[in-house]
Amino acid sequence: MFFGNTYFGRHINEWSQASPLRYAYPFSRLNEFNRKRYDAWFTGLECPTVAGLNLTAAQEEATLTFNCNPAYLKEAAHWFTAFSLANNHSGNQGDPGVEETRRRLGSAGIQYWGDPDPRRLNDICEVVALPVKVRMTDHTTTTGSLPIALCGYAWVFRIPSPESVALMTKYAALMPTIAMPHGGTEYDPKPDQLKTNLYHSMIDAGADAVIDDHPHWVQTSEAYKGRLIVYGMGNFLFDQQHDPERTRSAGINVRLDVDATHYSAAERANLQRWLKLGPTCATYHDDCLASARSEGLTKLKVTYRFGVVGTDDSDRITRPASQELQQSILQRLNWAATIAGLRAPYSGR
Repeated sequence: MFFGNTYFGRHINEWSQASPLRYAYPFSRLNEFNRKRYDAWFTGLECPTVAGLNLTAAQEEATLTFNCNPAYLKEAAHWFTAFSLANNHSGNQGDPGVEETRRRLGSAGIQYWGDPDPRRLNDICEVVALPVKVRMTDHTTTTGSLPIALCGYAWVFRIPSPESVALMTKYAALMPTIAMPHGGTEYDPKPDQLKTNLYHSMIDAGADAVIDDHPHWVQTSEAYKGRLIVYGMGNFLFDQQHDPERTRSAGINVRLDVDATHYSAAERANLQRWLKLGPTCATYHDDCLASARSEGLTKLKVTYRFGVVGTDDSDRITRPASQELQQSILQRLNWAATIAGLRAPYSGR
């Protein structure tokens, strides 16, 4: 599951500290999404997590310079598999703040990818260990990890270079690759032509899907060359309580399937080697891509099915959207037309 903007500072911190739940408060209704149904949750974390920096909501609001108390990460780790740091607020406490955030995420057992500066090419794409279920030939099910590439582009202040977009090509040649850019006009129901062209280029570079989390509103989606682009998911866990546009969001449910039923012996061996490599890919700046190349691994045949889970964080707490709100989200996304435009191996639920 990919979710929209996530943030634990400003008013969310005030509400949390006024609640007996304290640091568990922002997550207190996430169990209603039936987390056990999902192998992984991904979202963009729109703040650094620097210890000892106690900003009031008024101070954060006045300068739009954010920070989140690291104490929230212990609770966040129960829900989130990995965070993107490719956004315009993760660098609000400078490079030392970014590095401290990475250290604290690692200590909490949360993977991460991306950087607030799209010029740092080595930090754009990261191979992560995706938790997966493996159905054995005796019909039992076990768990494992599969390497996938997640690529983050923070482009609120600087348009990503063609070189940075082209980085995805080498990952997409070997493994599932999903781009999660962060940019474009805020508080708008649809992307402008600049954003559209940029996200088309990401598909052209090999991304299996492009899923944006910047505008704070749900924006439209489309099928481009048979692949999914979501131009804005909206706010998942945020403190903007102004109107339904800013309290609803679209969680994008992505199901990846590898069916080895008709694999040859060589293909089954290739799958097992990918699963063996998977657990080693949970470390930031690991050598998983180089290892896959050196071991001669070949790309798996993966099918993708996409769905939408509406979310609602009005009344301060994130929970599943009502049926009426879900329909409004699907309408904004133009989801039926998008799904109709997907082409194998991509489809809708």
